[in-house]
Amino acid sequence: MSKSLLRYKSINLRKLKNQKDIKINTFKVLRLLKKFDYSKKIFGGYYPINYEMNILHVLKELENQKVKISLPVTKKNNDMDFYRWSTNDILISNKFGIPEPQKKERVVPDILLIPLVSFDKNLFRIGYGGGFYDRYIEKTSKLKKVLNIGIAHSCQKVINIPYDKYDQKLDMVITEKYILS
Repeated sequence: MSKSLLRYKSINLRKLKNQKDIKINTFKVLRLLKKFDYSKKIFGGYYPINYEMNILHVLKELENQKVKISLPVTKKNNDMDFYRWSTNDILISNKFGIPEPQKKERVVPDILLIPLVSFDKNLFRIGYGGGFYDRYIEKTSKLKKVLNIGIAHSCQKVINIPYDKYDQKLDMVITEKYILS
């Protein structure tokens, strides 16, 4: 199945299955991340759109624990950077309608929570097709080791994601039902 067909089917299934705003368990996630000493790390999150798994409660709890959090800001050429953010800060909608933080302090997250459209058992993912996260993961891998975690609904798992040399593999995927690593 092509990426575009997978994308279409997965987005529709995600919308159908997420009518009740399903969330991942914050404390289960933090317990898992404890082995990575997350309290001293910078987290890169995302603002959920289009029925993506809502992680705002996880980011809020991290912030309550004095952990630095950030959100992406898109740039030209399907590029992006992450900027420090507080859950109390005002967000500005970008050209795609996605809320972004103001460009105050650019950071490189140590742990990246990545939205996705589909994933497979080999930890490959597809997003919306712009390559934003693939480019970002490749760029940051030259700077430091980043823990790349896909966040998804369990219904988004497929048998096989077609991938090429530009597609970046995740370190794990967390769903509302299980963790794949």
